Amino acid sequence: MLMESISSLFHGFGILADPVNILYMCVGITLGVLIGVLPGLGGANGVAILLPLTFSMSPTAAIIMLSSIYWGALFGGAITSILFNIPGEPWSVATTFDGHPMAQQGRADEALTAAFSSSFVGAFLAVIVLTFLAPIVAEFALEFGPAEFFAVQLLTFCSFVGMGRESPFKVLAAMMLGFSLAAVGMDGVTGTLRMTFGTVELMRGFDFLIAVIGLFGVGEILLTMEEGLAFRGKSAKINMRVVLQTWARLPTFWVTYLRSAAVGCWLGITPGGATPASFMSYGLARRFSRNRQKFGTGEIEGVVAPETAAHAAGTSALLPMLTLGIPGSPTAAVMLGGLLIWGLQPGPTLFIEQKDFVWGLIASMYLSNVVGFIIVLTTVPAWAAILRIPFSIIAPIILVMCAVGAYTVHNALLDVSIMLVFGVIGYLFKKLQYPLAPLVLALVLGDMAESSFRRAMLISQGEMSIFWSNWLVGLICLLAMIMLFWPLIGFVLDRLNTRKPAEML
Repeated sequence: MLMESISSLFHGFGILADPVNILYMCVGITLGVLIGVLPGLGGANGVAILLPLTFSMSPTAAIIMLSSIYWGALFGGAITSILFNIPGEPWSVATTFDGHPMAQQGRADEALTAAFSSSFVGAFLAVIVLTFLAPIVAEFALEFGPAEFFAVQLLTFCSFVGMGRESPFKVLAAMMLGFSLAAVGMDGVTGTLRMTFGTVELMRGFDFLIAVIGLFGVGEILLTMEEGLAFRGKSAKINMRVVLQTWARLPTFWVTYLRSAAVGCWLGITPGGATPASFMSYGLARRFSRNRQKFGTGEIEGVVAPETAAHAAGTSALLPMLTLGIPGSPTAAVMLGGLLIWGLQPGPTLFIEQKDFVWGLIASMYLSNVVGFIIVLTTVPAWAAILRIPFSIIAPIILVMCAVGAYTVHNALLDVSIMLVFGVIGYLFKKLQYPLAPLVLALVLGDMAESSFRRAMLISQGEMSIFWSNWLVGLICLLAMIMLFWPLIGFVLDRLNTRKPAEML
């Protein structure tokens, strides 16, 4: 299996040797850095907005460009966090804790070098995990039937409820809305119409791409416009002498690198995401550091930990998407929608039927990580200058891009209106602090989960016992229930732990 993965990886590099794919990668990384730098956008937003531009490409070139956009956004988010104390991405919030104080002390080049280098290391370690673990997961998943697939999807939904940092009730509310929206249109099993209310345009349901463009792109812009964001920060330049000195110092944090990468990979494969991974890694680094009292005042380890974890999580989130068809992050969910649009079915058969596509994508992750690192390290002053453009100019441009992207999906003006409605929903969700990721997940996987459940019911003639008919499906369903009730389990354990010291006294 190891040698086969290495051989397939070299085959992927052969596919990547196409100059067109290299060009798409560079363009994607550049666009991604721009998206990461601009507050109000982000990896998922950028991929959603630019997804229609890839419809004329081959699936391999399209996914390489989209993943490169995501890569660039991961890198770009650190620039605004460090220089302007404005997180370009949600997972960059933890970077501001020590990154911006370093910039205020005149150590912006040191902080940026540490951030970019740590991002590179975290992503590289996660790609290695993806390279050798994905084929094993995919081969194992070939034995899955409808019951097993529904159990995995149930585990994903329950993990979002139990392991998310938001209130479980808010996650459930967002997920239920996503399920309701996914059910609109024609029933894929019986062909009957559901919740169309006599409207012909709703027969095809709510297009995933239009909804995502509205939820992420328009919703974020509306919120940012309300906040009246003003860009003010430190000047940026990269001194190569400082870069070399920083690189010489970074290997001393090898334990932090490994710990943060492990946290990131775990929370990427499970639906935790890059944001909780960055906060968790920052907390662990502060707890185990010898200089814990310096955290928050400009400690370089406070930049290393969250950036390593965020990139590891963002990269490893693609593993469950490719092998099981289960997105591990909002951006992976958008990419999953793109695969479905291109006629590709994510899952274990993808590694057999679309070998060139999968290994071309994995190979591109190695190369785009290197290219992205070089681009951001050499172009920081240019990206910082963009932030001095009034946001009143940038916001309308982004909104026009969103409208054009929504219109091109079906060449229908109604889709632009639907996009605006979803934009308002996204804005309200952010204002009320409801998570968007569960809604997106349910919108993407709602039909698939329903189809798997109904096929399992047809096979078992309506007997629910099919979901514990063998050790595999039973174990997955058990894990799903544990994840669902994890907040309650944690509460009970905390009460027991606090009661024991009291009894000892």
